[in-house]
Amino acid sequence: MTCARKTLLYAVTCVVIIGVMVTDVRAEHHGDPLNQMEIDQLRDASWNPEQRLKLYATFARARLDAVEQARTDPKVTNKSQQIHDRLQDFLDVYDELNENIDTYVDRKSDLRRALKPVIESDTEFQAKLRAVKDAADTSKQETQTYEFLLTNALETIDASAQDHRQLLKEEEEQWKHKKPAKSSTAQD
Repeated sequence: MTCARKTLLYAVTCVVIIGVMVTDVRAEHHGDPLNQMEIDQLRDASWNPEQRLKLYATFARARLDAVEQARTDPKVTNKSQQIHDRLQDFLDVYDELNENIDTYVDRKSDLRRALKPVIESDTEFQAKLRAVKDAADTSKQETQTYEFLLTNALETIDASAQDHRQLLKEEEEQWKHKKPAKSSTAQD
């Protein structure tokens, strides 16, 4: 093998290795936005829609609080990228919440009680996201990094809030016509 070919092979190998390392770092950062404790809590609540959806709302709220912290903390460097990443984490968790609602609908679960806190959270999330969007202390240049994601998050929450309210109406109508299960308590 000639010296030029060895050099070329070495250069290609280095580029591939660097590419794999960069991909690993990105995958590590933008992997699952949930930590192991949150995953365990969700696993424990897998068959309880009310508990599981409340957990997702709590986790989404924590991610949205992280957005606000990144936005207002003067110690945060690369503020716009931090806000972008926290918004992405929020959207990832919120999308999981919606996917879980769809799963429970497919299972024909009773979601009346489970949807009420979700709808309350939707209203809270809308207000917090609008506050980020309307923040007067943020420059246009700074918001360019996360503006699309913020708009996407607002549109997602707006559409989902409407869907959740409609689903609650449908659930209430559906379950109104079902007979309640007989109680298995013993009589004296």
